[in-house]
Formats: sequence, structure tokens, C-alpha cells
Amino acid sequence: MTAPIHRTRPAIAAAALASVAVLAAACGSSAPSATPTKTVTVTASPQAPASSPGTATGTPAAPGGPAPCPTSSLGLKPGVSQGAAGSVYQVLDFTNISNVSCTLYGYPGVSLAGGQPVTQVGLAAGEDPTTPRKLVTLAPGQVANALLRIVDALNFPASKCGPVKTQWIQVYPPNQTTPIYLAYKTTACSKPVRILTVSVVQPGSGGSA
Repeated sequence: MTAPIHRTRPAIAAAALASVAVLAAACGSSAPSATPTKTVTVTASPQAPASSPGTATGTPAAPGGPAPCPTSSLGLKPGVSQGAAGSVYQVLDFTNISNVSCTLYGYPGVSLAGGQPVTQVGLAAGEDPTTPRKLVTLAPGQVANALLRIVDALNFPASKCGPVKTQWIQVYPPNQTTPIYLAYKTTACSKPVRILTVSVVQPGSGGSA
């Protein structure tokens, strides 16, 4: 996660990463210890928690055009990642693994999860309104991405946060109620402290992790 990053993310990610680089110079070794492990794409199981689904407001679609991408048509993997100034910025890449075109619009629903059975820990990600919603059409094999910010839970007093180790990022694609899970070890707040923020889905890949 500390390897050099190729900035293939659109303008929002580039601006965010440039900003945290400046903060890192001021804050020294304040980067959190959250570390992605391996990529695992898993559809919901009977044990999966009922969390906030991906959101969109009146998904636009031309008559006869591609339908929204169902969870079963999407693969999920980590894109570029940058840690600085008490946060990790992690790109989430969605790939259309079906044989037909489909669309994504709005924000994914994202939260941290852990335990056995898998359970959501803490609040779901808030929406970063910096970039307007835009309908993204994915042909088979094409990629879209969203930028997730994870604030270090240890920035907060333990009594306020209730730190808990987690093993997964739980992601609901926009307009879907079935999640995908990405293996990712970090610390979440079990109390109502919002440490996650996610951007709107945008076209293109966030690059390789």
C-alpha cells in the first residue's frame, strides 16, 4: 500500500491524493496501519447483514438502453491506494463481468464488516458530493470506479469510537441490494462515528493496487 502509485484516477482522485500528500508532509508518520490483503469477490450469503444498499436518485436510462448492473454482473477489486494524514484513500474498481452492457449511476453503499458470521461494523460511508452523478455505461469487460476514504479509527478516543478489527469492505453497487465483499483488514468504529466517505461512481479504472 506504500508502493509508488500510478495516478490513473480521474480528476477527483488526483486532487484528493495531492491534498493528502501535502498533509502527510506536515503530519509525519500519522498514516494508519490499514492494509488490504487479497481480493475476494463474494455475493451475499444467508449470513450477510442487511446494510445500506447502493443509492441513486431516479437512475436515468434511455428507452431500450442498458439496464442497471446487477451485483452478479460485477467484479470488484482494489485500485490505487494512498495513506496519509490519518486516512487511507482506496479506489474501488467495478468490472462488468457479464456479456451484456449495463449501467451504474450514483454512489455505492460501502461499510466495513467482520466477525463470524460476517456483520457490518459501524456506520456506512457518507456521500462525497464533490463530483455530480453521471450515468456510466459499461460494456462487457469495461471498468468504473469510486474513491473510498477510510479515516483511521484510532484518531478518535476509544470511548467514543469503540474500535473493532474488521476483515472486509462490504460494497453494494448503486441501486442494488446484494453486496460484494473485498478482503481488507483495518479497524472500524463500532459506535456511531463516521470514518468512511465514498465518491460517486465514475468511468475508468483506478489502476492497479
